[in-house]
Amino acid sequence: MNVDTLILGAGAAGMMCAGQVPGRTLVVDHAAAPGEKIRISGGGRCNFTNTGTTPANFISENRHFAKSALARYTPRDFLALVERHGIAWHEKTLGQLFCDGKATQIVAMLRAEMARADLWLNTRVIEVAPGFRPDFRVVLERDGVRQTVQARNLVVATGGLSIPKMGATGLAYDLARQFGHKMTDTRPGLVPLTFPEGRFTDLAGVALPARVSVAKTGFDEALLFTHRGLSGPAVLQASSYWHEGAEIAVNLMPGQDVAAWLLAEKRASARKQLATVLAQRLPSRLADRLAGDWPAAPMADRSDAVLRALAQGLTDWRLKPSGTEGWRTAEVTRGGVDTRGLDSRTMMSGRQPGLYFIGECVDVTGWLGGYNFQWAWASAVAAAEGIAARR
Repeated sequence: MNVDTLILGAGAAGMMCAGQVPGRTLVVDHAAAPGEKIRISGGGRCNFTNTGTTPANFISENRHFAKSALARYTPRDFLALVERHGIAWHEKTLGQLFCDGKATQIVAMLRAEMARADLWLNTRVIEVAPGFRPDFRVVLERDGVRQTVQARNLVVATGGLSIPKMGATGLAYDLARQFGHKMTDTRPGLVPLTFPEGRFTDLAGVALPARVSVAKTGFDEALLFTHRGLSGPAVLQASSYWHEGAEIAVNLMPGQDVAAWLLAEKRASARKQLATVLAQRLPSRLADRLAGDWPAAPMADRSDAVLRALAQGLTDWRLKPSGTEGWRTAEVTRGGVDTRGLDSRTMMSGRQPGLYFIGECVDVTGWLGGYNFQWAWASAVAAAEGIAARR
C-alpha cells in the first residue's frame, strides 16, 4: 500500500494533522478508539484551548522553539473550527475554553475533518525503515495480519509516557533515536506531589486558594491536600518545574497582609485561641493543624514577633516533596524529542527528510489549562503545511 502521508497516532495532534494534510493519508493507532485522551480531558468536557496562550506558557530546553507554530495557528483559529462545527463552548477562569457538552464532540469534529484519510485502529507498528521513493517503509500489524505501507511522509504523533493505562508507550522516542535524534530527560508533568506517608492524612480533602512556587515560578490557583500529599491546579502547575530534592513554597493566604491581620486580631480578639482566629480565613481543619504547631495560648499572650513569624510561615511554608504520583496520574510528559533536531516552522526532522514529530512527544510542555491541546493543534498544522510545501 502506498500513501502520501502516514500518521502514527490518532490522538489530538495526529487527527488534527490528518485533517489538514493534502494527499492520500493513513492514520494508525494501537487503541480501539481515536482521541481517548481528548475524551477524558477536562472532566469529560475537554479544555480544548486557552485564549491567553503565549510561548511563555510552555517549558522547553529551547524556549523559542514553539513561537513559530503558536503564532501561525492560534486559539482563535481553533475556536473558529469549533464554532464551524456548531459546538457550544464556554470560558472558565484564566482563559480556559471548554465544551458545553461532552469532549467527544471534539473527537467527532476531528474525525469529520479527517474524513478523507483512512483510519486503522488496533494496529501495531512493527518496523519503520527509511525507503527510497517513497521515503519510508513501515510494517504494521492489523488483526493479526502484517502489511507493509510505503509513505513519502511519516508523522509521529504517538504522544508521551503519561497515563500508561490508556496505552502510552515510548514509541516516539524509539523512532527519534532510530533516526539519530537526541532526547531531553523525560519525567511526569502536571502531576500531584507526594510526601512521606501520613504527612497530610488528617487534611485529606481540604482545599483552598493558594500560591505554590518552585524557585521563582509560582501559580495562584487551588491547592488540595490528599492522603498521599498535595494536588490541585496550583500544585500540578508547579510540579512541571519541580525536581527531586527541591523545595516548594506555599503561600496559604496570597494577596493578604497576614502579619497586619494577626496583629489587629491580637488587639481586637485578645482572648481568642489561634485556631479560632485562623479559621476566619482558612479551612477549620487546616487552621487546627497549623495552630497545633504552636504552644496553646490566647492571642493576647503571643508577642508581636511570634505573630510575625507565624505570618511568615503561613505565606512562605517550605515543604520538600518526596516525589510525584508518577506516570499513572501525570497529565503530560515533561521533555521529549530534542527540538534542536527539528525545524520550528514545519516540525520536520533535520536528519531525515519527510519525518515529522508533533504534539506531546516533542520537548514542549504546556501549563495546565488547555495549553497542551493548543500545542497539539499548532504543531499538527505546522507539520501539515510543511508536508504541503514538499509536494
